[in-house]
Amino acid sequence: MSAPSPRPEREPDCTIEYEGEPIPAVTGEPVAVALTAAGTRVLSRSIKYHRPRSFFCMAGHCNGCLMRIDGVPNVKACKAPARAGLVVERQNAFPSGSFDVLGAADWFFPRGMDHHTLMTSSTALNAIMRRVVREVGGLGKLPEAAPDPAAWPASGYRTVDVVVVGAGPAGLAAAIACARGAAGGTSILVVDEGDRPGGSLLCHPGGVARADGLCEEARALGIEVRSGAPAFAWYPEDEGGLLAVDLAGALLRVRARRYLYATGGYDVNALFGDNDRPGICAARAVGMLLMRHGVVPAKRPLVLGRGAYADVLAGALAEAGVRVERVDNDEHGERAVAARGSSWVSGLEVERGGARRKVACDLIAVVEPPAPASELARMHGAEAVFSAEGGGFAAQADGDGRTRVPEVF
Repeated sequence: MSAPSPRPEREPDCTIEYEGEPIPAVTGEPVAVALTAAGTRVLSRSIKYHRPRSFFCMAGHCNGCLMRIDGVPNVKACKAPARAGLVVERQNAFPSGSFDVLGAADWFFPRGMDHHTLMTSSTALNAIMRRVVREVGGLGKLPEAAPDPAAWPASGYRTVDVVVVGAGPAGLAAAIACARGAAGGTSILVVDEGDRPGGSLLCHPGGVARADGLCEEARALGIEVRSGAPAFAWYPEDEGGLLAVDLAGALLRVRARRYLYATGGYDVNALFGDNDRPGICAARAVGMLLMRHGVVPAKRPLVLGRGAYADVLAGALAEAGVRVERVDNDEHGERAVAARGSSWVSGLEVERGGARRKVACDLIAVVEPPAPASELARMHGAEAVFSAEGGGFAAQADGDGRTRVPEVF
């Protein structure tokens, strides 16, 4: 049997409008994917200094892809689904996102700017400068029309035996094991923030098919799997407590006999100079573009870091026909010093044994251990302990997944 192809065929079937220009897209794919496939690089500008920004994680956890979509500001382009006629604009830039004169703030204040910098002894001039500061810093304009509260989705309640938060490989496997080991009639609900189940599987060759297989197995066992349904808080004040889930804009209050948190982790950046340049992305974001959406985001990518996934991604990129650079970023060997480039990364300066060299590239895929996403378990009373090796505060559990809270796993 041949190995699964790392790059599916991408077949656009609709057109979105991006700042007056038509962009081909696949219905349902994230807007950021369509823009990346079309060669758009800078998606937004930073709030204060108007530095160029683009996605880092492609998972909705960074703010590099906030855009105005169908008149609504601050929409995460990596989460917004494309559809025919969708109108997409960059925000917080003048006259455009590509050329933003307000980016001069970064040049005028190379050592930083706080709110005292533009204050003067003149009350009238201060009033003018206050307005300037408010225009320079911001996150787009409010929608032209106020939303109609009558159109907001109604909230609801659900009571189940088990709720699993996270539909990645761990969450799906745990839900399946629970269903197989439980008595008949046990109700199991899986909620996940992604637009489809699979989590980190979707960044691997053949991972989409594997995720679909797990999901089909779960549903065949009577498990309800809901995508696009992020759980965002645990409220102990309510009688018995409840888990708050955003279900397409409606608040779903979930109560369960058992709560299982399989929330994975957050992609983090490596520490080196100018690591906020657009084109520096989490390796899993690059893998998602390539292996789920069929988009090759660079002609000469650089994989920064070591480990199994660094090898997987480098191999998949090479199979897609691009030249791949590798830097291990090992403090005992060759390590990253600083990125090069302004509106988009153009290279990485690396050091080995005191000698430095520049590696040319047009994208840097950063491989770092993810930081544990332990917030919900901590809200629910689970103990969290900081681990430098583990990348942050991790919820503590025994070998069976039990925490110090009896109903939390």
